[in-house]
Amino acid sequence: LGAQIVTGLFLAMHYTSDIATAFSSVAHICRDVNFGWLIRNMHANGASFFFICIYLHIGRGLYYGSYLYKETWNIGVVLLLLVMMTAFVGYVLPWGQMSFWGATVITNLLSAAPYVGNTLVQWIWGGFSVDNATLTRFFAFH
Repeated sequence: LGAQIVTGLFLAMHYTSDIATAFSSVAHICRDVNFGWLIRNMHANGASFFFICIYLHIGRGLYYGSYLYKETWNIGVVLLLLVMMTAFVGYVLPWGQMSFWGATVITNLLSAAPYVGNTLVQWIWGGFSVDNATLTRFFAFH
């Protein structure tokens, strides 16, 4: 987790959270920053390794019956959901075609909630579509 924070800080020093320049800033990090490609790869692969460790931890908890401790297990579930949300908003940051599509589709799933769904989606997006406000918010939450 420490490596994630350190590499994330170095990446944040060169990243711009604007829809016009976000993708270019990621390319700039990989091409022009000293060892930027390595920092970005360490951040991305470190996140994958972190999730592998989390899943192993969950598997160990299932094997040993830790789910019987309801309060502790529920806190772990909440922490897992928070880590997954943080990873999702980080996935959107390069602002390429797939991350833009992912932000639109995944956040639009909230519109299935009765009565408040559309309002909730517009609140998260910061408007009527995924735009600069969405990218800025996701960068802040990541």
